[in-house]
Amino acid sequence: MSRVMSQYLEKITAHLHSLHDGAGEAVYQAAVLVAEQIKQNKLVFIYGPGGHSNLGSQELFFRAGGLMHVSAILDEGTLLSGGALRSMAIERTPGYGTIVIDDYNLQQGDLLIIVNAYGINAATIDAALEAKRRGITTIGVTSVKHAAQTPEDHPARHPSKKNLYELVDVVLDSQVDVGDAVVDISGLDQRVAAISTFANAYLLNAMAAEAVEILVAQGITPPIWMSGNATGGDEANARFIEQFKGRIKKL
Repeated sequence: MSRVMSQYLEKITAHLHSLHDGAGEAVYQAAVLVAEQIKQNKLVFIYGPGGHSNLGSQELFFRAGGLMHVSAILDEGTLLSGGALRSMAIERTPGYGTIVIDDYNLQQGDLLIIVNAYGINAATIDAALEAKRRGITTIGVTSVKHAAQTPEDHPARHPSKKNLYELVDVVLDSQVDVGDAVVDISGLDQRVAAISTFANAYLLNAMAAEAVEILVAQGITPPIWMSGNATGGDEANARFIEQFKGRIKKL
């Protein structure tokens, strides 16, 4: 087996074990918030304002084994499908995140999960600030050390110089190092193979699974997506879809 492939596997598994050992309490706190929204038949919003951070919002949305109450904020501005450089420019535009929160009409009492590996860009910070202004409860999935180690004069930063982890109610710390990539190749200075997507997906899915367990323990069976490619999947999902049509913007 390739040495590089083995190194990447070791880095990923070690990182996931570190998240397991260090983030359990925060994951449970976040799961309690998610479970409470579902008990009230309210949506759980998730926004990943940044190129690959959008993958976090997609990870929880319309996903086999995932909660049907999740509404992903898939704004075209920062999606890479609209252009990578365009995405980066928009995520650095002050005020943009505020517009997105308003567009989805989030209100006091809603729950918003904000996923951004570095937690410093303007769209991310504006979304968090606007959520706080509106009385929206927030969960942040971000790397505390990455944000803390990024200089205040970095061009990606919001004008306030604030970090996502400072603004949300619950922090799921992805523990991603500055630069994201983790694999060393002999003769090359730049590391390769990013890890943030693995970290975000693990934290988010663990949170969702914990929320389901909390609800089931209370005698509540939340609607869960079944794969449409599995036998009986379409029929199983059809029992619930009418509950969410018109409520979930991107359904």
